[in-house]
Amino acid sequence: MTENEALLEIEEIRQHLEGVSFVAHRDSTEVLPTVQERFGAEAALHWLEHARDLFFHDREAGKAFIRNTEQAVAACGCLDWVEQAAAFLRWRGSDKALEAFMPQVGEVYAELGPEGERIWFEIGVRWLERHLDSGTSYFRTPWRDLAGGKGAAGMEELLAPAEKLFQERRVALGSYITGALRVRDLVGPEGLDQWARRGADILQASRQRGEAYFRLESAESVGLLLEAVPGYRVRDHARLLQMLQTAWFGRAHPFAESEWIPGAGRPLADTDGEAIYLPAVFPSRDEALLAVLHVAGHIELGTYDRGAIEALFREAGMAHPPLEDDQRITWRPLYAAYGDELFRFQLLFDLCEDLRVDSALDRVLPGHLRRLEALAGRGEAPEGAAAPYWHLALESVRGALGTAELDERLRPLLSPEAALLDAFRVANRLYAEEADLPTPDIGDRDRAYLPGRGPNASRPVYPRSLGEEDEDPSASDGLEDSRGEESERQEEQEGGETQEDPDWSMPPEETGGSGGRIGAGINTATTVSGRRRQRRADQVGIGYPEWDYRDQDYKPDWAWVQEKALAESDADGAAELLAAHGDTLTRLKRALEMQKPQRPAPLRRQLDGEELDVEAAMDFVTEKRAGNAPEPYVYQHRARVERDTAVLLLADLSTSIMAPCQSGEGRVVDRLRAGMLLFAEALDALGDPFALAGFASKYRDGVSYYPIKGFEGSLNAEVRGTIAGINGRLATRMGAAIRHACRRFAGVRAERRLLLLLSDGRPADYDDGGDPRYLHEDTRMAVKEAASQGIHPFCLTLDPSGADYLPAIFGPGHYLVVDRVDELPRRLPEVYLRLRAA
Repeated sequence: MTENEALLEIEEIRQHLEGVSFVAHRDSTEVLPTVQERFGAEAALHWLEHARDLFFHDREAGKAFIRNTEQAVAACGCLDWVEQAAAFLRWRGSDKALEAFMPQVGEVYAELGPEGERIWFEIGVRWLERHLDSGTSYFRTPWRDLAGGKGAAGMEELLAPAEKLFQERRVALGSYITGALRVRDLVGPEGLDQWARRGADILQASRQRGEAYFRLESAESVGLLLEAVPGYRVRDHARLLQMLQTAWFGRAHPFAESEWIPGAGRPLADTDGEAIYLPAVFPSRDEALLAVLHVAGHIELGTYDRGAIEALFREAGMAHPPLEDDQRITWRPLYAAYGDELFRFQLLFDLCEDLRVDSALDRVLPGHLRRLEALAGRGEAPEGAAAPYWHLALESVRGALGTAELDERLRPLLSPEAALLDAFRVANRLYAEEADLPTPDIGDRDRAYLPGRGPNASRPVYPRSLGEEDEDPSASDGLEDSRGEESERQEEQEGGETQEDPDWSMPPEETGGSGGRIGAGINTATTVSGRRRQRRADQVGIGYPEWDYRDQDYKPDWAWVQEKALAESDADGAAELLAAHGDTLTRLKRALEMQKPQRPAPLRRQLDGEELDVEAAMDFVTEKRAGNAPEPYVYQHRARVERDTAVLLLADLSTSIMAPCQSGEGRVVDRLRAGMLLFAEALDALGDPFALAGFASKYRDGVSYYPIKGFEGSLNAEVRGTIAGINGRLATRMGAAIRHACRRFAGVRAERRLLLLLSDGRPADYDDGGDPRYLHEDTRMAVKEAASQGIHPFCLTLDPSGADYLPAIFGPGHYLVVDRVDELPRRLPEVYLRLRAA
């Protein structure tokens, strides 16, 4: 094609575009000379043809192509990308993907070269072919983020798990990519692959939970990241941090875990005036110590005293601080007065109050300010809008130490008589006089604090009276659940019954999702969606191995069981249960009589006995008369024929037993109490040795085993009262409970040993990672271990879906689904009698 022919066709296309779209004609006319002068008329025609085709395919796609051409030409120095852009014509609705492709193609070409750019483009096309939205998510992600500093190889490394997830689970790239970028940056490619495999297991159980996991919106995903992030782990050193508080302040404020997750900004400490909220990991030990002492200092030195806060709000022109429903003071109206410059004032106010508190702390904690200055000096100062505030704070510390000139406006804050109101007044003066300080965004704000410091008013606070003592001066060694609704159920559970068991002293946790615990047909999940209560690191009790199907190996001493006595007892309730189920008990006793030997079987031809054996006596006389000397085996006695069976009934006492019955009358726990009591009465009448126990769990090192009656004990009023007082608590780590129950058979002499497990749902716990298979497999192995010891497990479940998973755990024929929970009191003893007779 000659140049004139090309120019003629260009003009025809331009006239066509002019008749169709003013915008397309205008934009192409502006860009066309750049392409034509650089590459010639034929190349310009080729470009314009694609621009026209893309515009007719999708107006927005055509506009994006035209408007980003000059940038791409300048970066690439070629038109190789034009054919790549034309590939988007294959998909209707690909305009958003093309709009994201065009601004980046030039930079990718310049930085990674032709080969790297080709790989970047082809990866995106593969995702467009699989799923249009996934391809769009790919091109919308900045290429530098995808590469992770490794070029095209980094992109392939990042997306390899995503391709497998899409093939096996149809997980869209948009659900994976945001979380994967953060995970890779924190734990590297190997950690990314582990994170993705765990997510696939969760996704198999519940798509909603799986997608939340990949978006880093679930406790499972965050928990896995927290385990992998390096740094100073608060949970491992909580006792030390509490001891430091006690040493310096005479008391320790409880810890709670903050909302911070890895990759979401700096880990900062804060408080609600009572608990100290700490991130799971600090960058260093020194910063963790400074943070705890600094926040405790604010609590002890009046920042949250009721009188100080009321004076502050009066100064701001408000009659009294606004209170939330739970009587916490909210700071929002105070800062709202500063409008768009809220963060600028907050940083200045926090700087002033931090200086007042840290200076006062330095008088009782020698060297506190010097340690703060040294730690800040070892780190890197932030850039951008955070920098001036960070330097201003550091200079104020140095001024208080006397190693730099102190801003005279700050000097009143060093006085021992200074209070919160003084800091507020100085902050307002700085706010007015330092108008050239930039207004930061929330990310800049968090970077502006010195190590150990953080926002002083990030959450509503419980105001304190001057000199007020905590209710529990000893506080807690570990992190508590975050505050909110936890105080409402300290002594009362959903049934309204007072609880004295130690498990109920723990604040409750919000749970959400599906696929975890199943109680009487009502889904109640065990995955914690709120902040987790921190577990003690101590390994208390008896340690048991736990089977990990992913490694095909046992984790030694992984689950820890503590034996505890059930504090609840209800003797009157026991009498009422026996009266209410009197007819059932009568029928059971009749059935028992049929299993008892009706007449002792005679042992004949004995040397002694209770009765004469007539036939043997006649034989003896005959032999004697014949002149023989027979032995006098002429007696008989009757020996009882026994079925030698011992049984342990192990009841799942997880929270789900507190659910209402499907019939609408009473709760599952009411039927459980009745069933266990009738079971005990039946076995006591039968004379078989039996034991009763319950179990519940909260994390692998908190499996509680509740002995109710031992094999040697008797069925007395105390045991009956304990059964009638049973309540639900926590979750179901079944494998550890089975292993511990097997130990209770030690010393029990019986030909047959039965472990009868009573449950209402799947094995599950708060730290199972949302992978239902994990504890299923461990329970299956525990059942096999029991069988190898000559103990025969049998599961009686109230879960209507039990037939879906129990055959794999207990084996066919070794479980029974009770369809109606109301039948449990009758069915439980009957099941045992059938097993005994087998």
